[in-house]
Amino acid sequence: MRIGELARRTGVSERSLRYYEQEGLLSARRTPGGHREFDDGAVDRVRRVQELYAAGLCSAKIVKLLPCMRDSDGGPAETADTFLVAELTVERDRIDRMIADLQRSRSLLDTVIDNAGASR
Repeated sequence: MRIGELARRTGVSERSLRYYEQEGLLSARRTPGGHREFDDGAVDRVRRVQELYAAGLCSAKIVKLLPCMRDSDGGPAETADTFLVAELTVERDRIDRMIADLQRSRSLLDTVIDNAGASR
């Protein structure tokens, strides 16, 4: 499929898809005319990349992680090494801290909302 079709199917801009290719997150073949051609698995790969970006990982970490994940379901492949596991543990701990911070913020907002509602 061409880049426009991949963009349509994933909801990711063509510009972002070019960036993913430049960073090594996505690969494409080139037609004799120089157009990018992606296989059907690129849709799952782009979704995987989007999920990892949403979790706060940078492209350099994602490049390391992608070979350790199956694109089709995000499950683990058997290529993870101890260095990568250590890096991912750090990322998971960072995400856990973010979740805890968000839960504290939500609790504070709940308190303010409850107090404001009680004063009416």
